[in-house]
Amino acid sequence: MRGLVIAGTDGSAPATAAVEWAADDARRAGAELRIVHVLDRGPYAITGVAVPVEPEDVLMRAAERVLKQAETAARVRCPETRITTQVIEGVPSEVLLDQAREADELVLGDRGLGGFARALLGSVSTRLAVHAPCTVVVVRTAPGEPSHEIAVGVDDSEHSEAAIAYAFEEAALRGATLHLVHAWQVPVHAFAPEISYEPGTIRDSVRRMVRERTASIQAGYPEVRTVTDTPCAHPVDALTGPDFDLVVVGTRGRGPIASLLLGSVSRGVLHHARRTVAVVRRAKEGP
Repeated sequence: MRGLVIAGTDGSAPATAAVEWAADDARRAGAELRIVHVLDRGPYAITGVAVPVEPEDVLMRAAERVLKQAETAARVRCPETRITTQVIEGVPSEVLLDQAREADELVLGDRGLGGFARALLGSVSTRLAVHAPCTVVVVRTAPGEPSHEIAVGVDDSEHSEAAIAYAFEEAALRGATLHLVHAWQVPVHAFAPEISYEPGTIRDSVRRMVRERTASIQAGYPEVRTVTDTPCAHPVDALTGPDFDLVVVGTRGRGPIASLLLGSVSRGVLHHARRTVAVVRRAKEGP
């Protein structure tokens, strides 16, 4: 259950989508919503160039306009929700990382007004998905109607448990179908070609693992319709191919480098998902 949802905004279209997503989520979960705009004066301090008159007043007024527009958009969607707003000066990624220490959920657009337009994911969203100590939701503005389908990546590591619990809660709040996804691939042994695997046996084993990993959490959400997806595919393709409204991943699974702050699958899903992605950390897992 969420107590505080924080949405970061810079006035861009993705940020507005993030505020609206956060407002809907706070309303469904009965949480408080805080909307934060970070006023970064750095880009306006150009060496050797005269600073405009009263730059602080001009920039602050612009920041307050951005925040007011975001608050208005949120109140339209959740008039009964407690909403607070803040303008905080500093570097966006640093300020929002500090804010994340108070939050149960931090919601961001996939990119803001800065950065490289051709990048798959903005630098601020990437950094926070990796380092924030709470759940980070990265929202994309996707065309078309919602599918009412949610997917969660399931593996046999402890890092997927929090993601599974979050996904079941979201599915229950939304009345959505939850896809329990574990993609597998037959190992290729270049130096041991005599080793063979029976795909049917692998699939049965995988489905059994998914049932065992999700059974205790699923028992608390009997109303949620689930579908077990165990394709022979790369995990990123399995989670990003279909048009899910929300894809939920843990921070890392059974990858080869356990010390990574964000696993390769989670990172790949963040960059290639068509719609919203939630990166969920375990309760005791720090940044």
